[in-house]
Amino acid sequence: MALIIDGNAVAAAVKDEVRDEVSRLAAAGVTPGLAVVLVGDDPASATYVAMKERDCAQAGVLTFDHHRPADISQDELNAIIDECNADPKVHGILVQMPLPKHLDAEEAVARIRPEKDVDGFHPASLGRLVRGVDGPRACTPWGVMRMLRHYGIELTGARAVVIGRSTIVGKPMALMLLEENATVTVCHSRTRDLPAVCREADVLIAAVGRAKMVTAEYVKPGAVVIDVGINRGEEGGLVGDVDYASVEPVASAITPVPGGVGPMTRAMLVANTVAAAAEAAGR
Repeated sequence: MALIIDGNAVAAAVKDEVRDEVSRLAAAGVTPGLAVVLVGDDPASATYVAMKERDCAQAGVLTFDHHRPADISQDELNAIIDECNADPKVHGILVQMPLPKHLDAEEAVARIRPEKDVDGFHPASLGRLVRGVDGPRACTPWGVMRMLRHYGIELTGARAVVIGRSTIVGKPMALMLLEENATVTVCHSRTRDLPAVCREADVLIAAVGRAKMVTAEYVKPGAVVIDVGINRGEEGGLVGDVDYASVEPVASAITPVPGGVGPMTRAMLVANTVAAAAEAAGR
């Protein structure tokens, strides 16, 4: 039986730490604030935003809603971001993705001031990660790293394989693993004999967006398997990129979906916002 890596439990520990930091900042007259920009009425995005705002409220972080219709222009979106950039009460800015297709997501992300980039998506944030300099870290891979540390999973010298090369998860995930002295392979749709490459991993991280793609064939016995995927299953529930039923007996540790990486992504967003508030206040 594999150890079940409980994202809810680790997220709760992170939020406890964050609440302590919020209390420390409050004593100095600082209240962390997150601006949330939601464009359109996508139900999944609305749900994600509601969960993020709930987590902020639980930690004592203020949220400022900017919900706009799907047909707003790029100039209107840019103006909202500029307003949030200039507001001293706002320490972090979240532009919920995906945006409607007529809007340029890259332009929106780059317009956020780097010190308010609590998603860790800004080119400056990614550049700092590449250089190994402190700065905002992309929330999902940052949350994965926190889970691995919480469970005492040794990364120095380990073979790590990341399936997926997005700038949101795959690439920053690989860089964070490198920071912890893992030997990292990044796989993608053109990787030859993908299962064989994955079977070399001591730590296998699936972030490809295909339901149940990773089966037992991909997993070395005793490997740690982290499932970043969130997909709609055939029966309507949420499933990951990993076929949990076949992989769990092979792995030494595994994250479930739901209840694995998802809560950590939200917890690290709150943590990044509080850290940005402390930095802005010189605290």
